[in-house]
Amino acid sequence: MHNIDYQQLLDNALKSVVKEALIYAQFNGLGDNAGFFITFKTRDPGVVLPDFLKIRYPDVMTIVLQYSYNNLNVSDKEFGVQLTFDGRPFFIRVPFSALVEFKDPSTEFMLSFHPKQTQTTADNDIELPLEEKPGSVPDDKRIVSLDEFRKNRKL
Repeated sequence: MHNIDYQQLLDNALKSVVKEALIYAQFNGLGDNAGFFITFKTRDPGVVLPDFLKIRYPDVMTIVLQYSYNNLNVSDKEFGVQLTFDGRPFFIRVPFSALVEFKDPSTEFMLSFHPKQTQTTADNDIELPLEEKPGSVPDDKRIVSLDEFRKNRKL
């Protein structure tokens, strides 16, 4: 007899909530204090991310959609958005299957997901400097804040 994977069914249902929230933001924008914190697995199939960010965030990364984002596009299986890193715009794409967490702090709303473990192929492996090996970066280093980059540019 086959077992029903209720956790997967629940994750899929909750990801539709994220998709609808992103579609709302795509067409209506976000309010003044609203913002989405989206954590995803950087090495999952379908994730499109600049190589320097894959090196900096080899496992998971959190992006913030709040004040400075452009070209948010949402489809049934993924979303894409243009964000600025190191003063340059980059378009990233994240399949909903790669999501780990979604937060909207303005409403104290949070969802956590249980993505399946994916096997990384040798083609996707990027050699990291010793100090950036997975597990050696504190958890707070995985959040990308645009303010962090703005402060560095003013110095």
